[in-house]
Amino acid sequence: MGFIEDLKTEGDGAFHVIAEIGHNHQGSLEKCMALFDAAKRAGAHSVKLQKRDNKSLYTPSVFNETYNSTNAYADTYGAHREALEFGKDEYYALKKYAESLDIMFWSTAFDIPSVDFLVDVGIPAIKIASGDIRSHHLQEYAASTGLPVVFSTGGATMLQVQAAHDVVSAHTSEFAILQCIASYPAPFDQLNLNVIPSYMQHFPDAVIGYSGHENGIAMSNVAYVLGARVIEKHFTLDRTMKGTDHAFSLEPEGMRKLVRDLERTRLAMGSSVKEPLDLELPAVTKMAKKAVAARDLKAGEILHLSDIEFRSPGNGIAPDEAHRMYGRVLARDVVCYEDLNFVDFISAD
Repeated sequence: MGFIEDLKTEGDGAFHVIAEIGHNHQGSLEKCMALFDAAKRAGAHSVKLQKRDNKSLYTPSVFNETYNSTNAYADTYGAHREALEFGKDEYYALKKYAESLDIMFWSTAFDIPSVDFLVDVGIPAIKIASGDIRSHHLQEYAASTGLPVVFSTGGATMLQVQAAHDVVSAHTSEFAILQCIASYPAPFDQLNLNVIPSYMQHFPDAVIGYSGHENGIAMSNVAYVLGARVIEKHFTLDRTMKGTDHAFSLEPEGMRKLVRDLERTRLAMGSSVKEPLDLELPAVTKMAKKAVAARDLKAGEILHLSDIEFRSPGNGIAPDEAHRMYGRVLARDVVCYEDLNFVDFISAD
């Protein structure tokens, strides 16, 4: 059973945080291992890379075009992509290291050869990126592996998400659909987090999640409250490092706070039943009010509204019960500001 089924069976607000490393490792195995270690210490449940078979993924003209970006690792776009790509030796080493840390390690597959690559390595789940929301051939191929499939939905219509759902669900019951905005970073007023409950209504057989490209951690908690149970955030050791994703990624302290706040949010959701809690009693008693005599009262007097005041603390007859004393005859003398109790009156019998 994979992590998607775990989320379904655990219930009780269980969630899964993905530290999306992508290519923030800059092609360095050592730096990638450092990212794994930092993600584990921050409390993330999994670390994820991106796998591309670049020569079959891009057209020759794009692969061979000159690449002059300040983020470039080579003179052509293809060579740049290859400089950031890990092979099987690196993936096997990373898998072993992740196992030693007890953190899940998996990857996005951008093409069919990459699916085969990941299956051969023994990756436990496959992610499909937003750009492949209409790549039904890739979705079907990934889902047919028997591995859990997670797909993001940036830039998609609901009909396109429905179509991807239908393709994936025909081959596996273990999948998740992530609300996502394909903008880097994504502006807060365009996140459309209300899509999350819409997904929950439309796709009750799926686990729903959120892949956030906005800066900060607050919106992940909002997504969780709305029903997201898979939370993905890009992760880096240093937001100033070279590369397009670092600027909107979380550093280790940000990831730690995100996991901490999600756990606090899970606990804070609590029960839907409104009832007093034992821990509230001291404060409620201190702040609440009780019925006391407004003046010295004598046995035999009939109690009127004007004979009662309501003062703190609330360790006596509450104001909303005091009406039961009106018009009744006192059985004893009561001094001013003394508590009034139901036993102070002559029985109606």
